[in-house]
Amino acid sequence: MTTSDTPTSPARHHVVIIGSGFGGLFAAQRLKRADVDITLIARTTHHLFQPMLYQVATGIVSEGEIAPATRIILRDQKNTRVLLGDVFEIDVNAQTVTSRLLTRVTVTPYDSLIIAAGADQSYFGNDHFAEYAPGMKTIDHALELRGRILGAFEQAELSDDPAEREKLLTFVVIGAGPTGVEMAGQIAEMADRTLKGSFRHIDPTKARVILLDAASAVLAPFGPKLSAKAQKRLEKMGVEIQLDAMVTNLDYDGLEVKDPDGTVRRIEAQCKVWSAGVQASALGSILTEQTGVELDRAGRVKVGPDLTVPDNPNVFVVGDMMAVDGVPGVAQGAIQGGRYAADAIKAGLKGQTPDQRKPFSYFDKGSMATISRYAAVMQVPLPFTKKKFETEGYFAWLGWLALHLVYLVGFRNRLNTFINWFFAFTTRGRTQLAVTEQQVYARTAMGALSALERREAEEIQEKLARAQRKQGA
Repeated sequence: MTTSDTPTSPARHHVVIIGSGFGGLFAAQRLKRADVDITLIARTTHHLFQPMLYQVATGIVSEGEIAPATRIILRDQKNTRVLLGDVFEIDVNAQTVTSRLLTRVTVTPYDSLIIAAGADQSYFGNDHFAEYAPGMKTIDHALELRGRILGAFEQAELSDDPAEREKLLTFVVIGAGPTGVEMAGQIAEMADRTLKGSFRHIDPTKARVILLDAASAVLAPFGPKLSAKAQKRLEKMGVEIQLDAMVTNLDYDGLEVKDPDGTVRRIEAQCKVWSAGVQASALGSILTEQTGVELDRAGRVKVGPDLTVPDNPNVFVVGDMMAVDGVPGVAQGAIQGGRYAADAIKAGLKGQTPDQRKPFSYFDKGSMATISRYAAVMQVPLPFTKKKFETEGYFAWLGWLALHLVYLVGFRNRLNTFINWFFAFTTRGRTQLAVTEQQVYARTAMGALSALERREAEEIQEKLARAQRKQGA
């Protein structure tokens, strides 16, 4: 079934926004009072505060607190319509966007387009790794990981085989960037504090947490000083740091790692977490086919100074999909890019031509990463200098908490998160430790079902083709 989606007021300029992340949401909110109609198309029903996914995976906060419904956020913005669908086609000549929800296909025309479709986990060409090591990009990933982590402890409690128990109580986090560091730290804290004394056959505090990376440093972008501080803190918590270690294979029971000297060794571990890389949305490839725009190695679009696609001044690419020198793939880059695109559209309605646009300028507000309870690292550029203020420890941790509370959407979500943080960090308790079998196995089951459906569709097509050939003969 194919339908056409047209704006409520055809005479008004129609802005289509793809994606409900930071870039898409902040662009839509920036256009709240503009003389435009907005259609926001997203493949999820929520706006995800991705920097806190690891806290969902480790039972500190609930998914609802970091993923409020996009419709609810924008319900008072009368010039905005929200559509659920996965965009699979962009026609820059016809100025249409085509999305799919189940079997329903919707074609949406636009006057201006903001593409903020974000990025997915990258396995560097080894996509089969995903079956054994989920990433940290979606709510489904976080809930699955929570089930896998807690499920490993439950299985270990039932096992009488020391080798199997050791495998179950070994947790490997692949990728020593902010997400990997935060995840490893929280798994260690959960084992050492929250689950301590909860089992009768095993001691959770004996769990082995390994953080490994092919790079030579933990949190390398933060510089050598903060990197060393973070590594020291993790090691104090009992996390094993393995650097210059490249993952060459993954399976259900463990992984193979190649060291700098070329030797390959195996780590037995049932629970693995992948946080080693990102790949921009496939929509970038569609733009390349139609416009010839270049992509970088991560699939990000090499946009112009005004964040548009060459020869298409009405098509903006923001957030994790844009490749701009000096702009990291963090929330602030997406927020500022989304707001810039919205301001450019408003200026265009007032008569500004594309060649009159000021180039996008990114204001670096700094970087933060938590390591554990009461410990974080912070790096903030000093105005009018090339220097950066660096700090770590308790005050950096407080700064991280404050900043992330500010960017959570909704007062109630902020309040609930603050309460959960208070109990999680001042006691051993975590309120979100419920897991289900469905959370753990649904992703792989759905993948198997999709493969089966594809095979059945291919068989049907082959039967039809044979029947047509037979009739023709």
